[in-house]
Amino acid sequence: GGFLLLIASLCVGEGREITKSLSVQGGNWGTWGQVVYCPEGSFADGYKMKIEPPQGFRDDTSLNRVSLSCRDGTTLEASGDVAPHPHTKSFGTWGPMTSCQRGHFITSFALQVERPQGSDDDTAANFVKFTCRNITNGESYVMMQQPGAGYWGTYGPWSESCPLGSAVCGIQQKVEPYQSILGDDTELNNLKFYCCKHI
Repeated sequence: GGFLLLIASLCVGEGREITKSLSVQGGNWGTWGQVVYCPEGSFADGYKMKIEPPQGFRDDTSLNRVSLSCRDGTTLEASGDVAPHPHTKSFGTWGPMTSCQRGHFITSFALQVERPQGSDDDTAANFVKFTCRNITNGESYVMMQQPGAGYWGTYGPWSESCPLGSAVCGIQQKVEPYQSILGDDTELNNLKFYCCKHI
């Protein structure tokens, strides 16, 4: 029965119907945390990033956390922010929130990743950008925080898109734990997003 249970849990996130999970190629380190969802009936319409600026000769980590802003899909009332790992120590500071046009929601993403640097300083994920659209119809467009890219690495291909009638409602982050004062920290390595069906 374990296999059927797994399928059931993939399709329902905290009482929500998941239409697709969105993933891309990320960094090589860390472990996946829990999925955190917007409140029921709400979807992600904006994001902010926690980024550590270049550290000179010290250890760089670059992009370390991503937080989503949630908005009710029907009333368009703001319904709070969601960010995995809120209590773990992390480097850098939170930037401003960048949002879709009102009434539009996040539907896909692309991640800027620095490839492994061997004995040099690794940073893994550096920046993220999204597409937005109306949940039920319409063209999608790119929404990203300025300057549009981080310090190191390159963007990989865009993820798949949430099917029509759904938008991003959940986030999962792959984070490397603190590597000690002598270690090479990368923090955020990858992201996954989950699309929920709009009732």
